[in-house]
Amino acid sequence: MSEGLNIVVPIKQVPETTEVQFDEETGRLIREGVAAIINPFDEYAIEEALRIREKHGGTVKAITMGPPWAADALRDAIAMGADEGWLATDRAFAGADTWATSLTLARCIEHMGAPDLIVCGLKTTDGDTGQTGPEMAEHLDIPHVCYVSEITEIGGGKVTLKRNMDEGVETLEAPMPLLVTVGKDINQPRLATLRGRLKAKKAEIREITNQDLKMLPDEVGLDGSYTRVVKVFEPEAPEAGEIVEGSPDELADAILAKLQECKVI
Repeated sequence: MSEGLNIVVPIKQVPETTEVQFDEETGRLIREGVAAIINPFDEYAIEEALRIREKHGGTVKAITMGPPWAADALRDAIAMGADEGWLATDRAFAGADTWATSLTLARCIEHMGAPDLIVCGLKTTDGDTGQTGPEMAEHLDIPHVCYVSEITEIGGGKVTLKRNMDEGVETLEAPMPLLVTVGKDINQPRLATLRGRLKAKKAEIREITNQDLKMLPDEVGLDGSYTRVVKVFEPEAPEAGEIVEGSPDELADAILAKLQECKVI
């Protein structure tokens, strides 16, 4: 392994379109036959990992959990510049919620070798929960910082970083190993080069199954999930608003009449 930092970037394949369908019985997305891409937030995580490697040395390992064709996302990460692609794939992993997914990925990362830094995208465009990264950190018993907008310094076993909060920008220092989640304000992801795509095409994708992890049946997949999608539905469209015209006095009278009609006053 290269000297320097061991950097892991968990990524996910998501539908390329917003026109997705759901399985009415399980509430899960139907992904078969739908074009997939790397989750856009994960591209910022890959880019930040590459920048850290360029400055401090080390290895960038991309990992995803999914069916065999999820390896395409790993090849895209390698085309961007990642050194290795790891695929957690096993029928036992299917149907996992964020808890079971984060636990499985945490065990995979331990299997891959102790990381110095884990860089995650802020959230995914299909689930939009932002839970998996922080949950992974909890399973690994390491600190985590979310909403990171800049990693300013790495050295002495510590990371100095900034994150955007509602009330302003925080500057923090945290020890490694560390997990961070990053948003779109941290960098501009690079495009894959032709040389990178040729490298990715030939790259070995290393598979991890539950035979490697030896997790119990009630820890993975649907049986290891604490949440279930009970119902999926489209919200009813609100009724069209009413436009009132007239003088200020007429508008005031109309609003008063409407409030009285709705029994607000």
